[in-house]
Amino acid sequence: MAVSAPTDRRFRRAHVSPTRRRGRLFASRRRLAGAGLLAVCLLYAGYRVVALTLSSPLLTVTRITVGGNARLSREDVLSLLDGLEGRNMLVVNLDQWRRKLLASPWVADAALRRVLPGVVDVVIAERQPIGIARLGGALYLIDQRGDVIDEFGPSHADLDLPLIDGLAPAGGGGAPGVDAVRAALAARLLASLRQRPDLAGRVSEVDVSDGRDAVVMLKGDTTMIRIGDDQFVERLQSYLDLAPALRERVPQIDYADLRFGERVYVRPQGSGRASGAR
Repeated sequence: MAVSAPTDRRFRRAHVSPTRRRGRLFASRRRLAGAGLLAVCLLYAGYRVVALTLSSPLLTVTRITVGGNARLSREDVLSLLDGLEGRNMLVVNLDQWRRKLLASPWVADAALRRVLPGVVDVVIAERQPIGIARLGGALYLIDQRGDVIDEFGPSHADLDLPLIDGLAPAGGGGAPGVDAVRAALAARLLASLRQRPDLAGRVSEVDVSDGRDAVVMLKGDTTMIRIGDDQFVERLQSYLDLAPALRERVPQIDYADLRFGERVYVRPQGSGRASGAR
């Protein structure tokens, strides 16, 4: 007697068409190839855009404008920026060129900015000399911090600045340098005198060999005026007010010491003693 057993579905083969499977695989590969080709095209297009941008004359530095300079000529500034022209404006590192400008002792600060098309605008802030320092037998312009700006020469003859002695540090040699304490004293003195241009214009020489006692000489007057390390304007004005009376008593004055309030000590030329006067 024949018995029919039910078919077990666990052993049934899936009905898959080999042709349909190969078609889907081919379509997938074609899409991948198309995507790869598109990526290559986009990369090439981006490369061309970058290349055209970098070579565009509109984005090439063709001119440099300079402002704010007085002692430095335009040619001096451009020589510090030699090589900037011809660079691409988008990729040029302006901070790097600014540092080149700051390497000049005349430049206190500088600002550079891009101005399309093809212009880099440069604005210079120069150091302002406050005096002419005598260092190692040579003369140098110094700024308010006592830093050496430049050697004094014929091109600076228009500057009406006092001669400053006593700035050289003890045992200093080689490159010109200044003693920080004495430079600070000279800077405070000259800064205070700027509030009184009438007094500042009369100062001929300043000696800060003693960092706590500035000595001033006026134009047309050989008297050494000792005014200490503060109240510069008041003490110098006091000397000018008292000078006629002092000369009635001491015609030839070596120095006048105004550091002691209302009492003024005067030493005649050729004398080793100082006399007091009110």
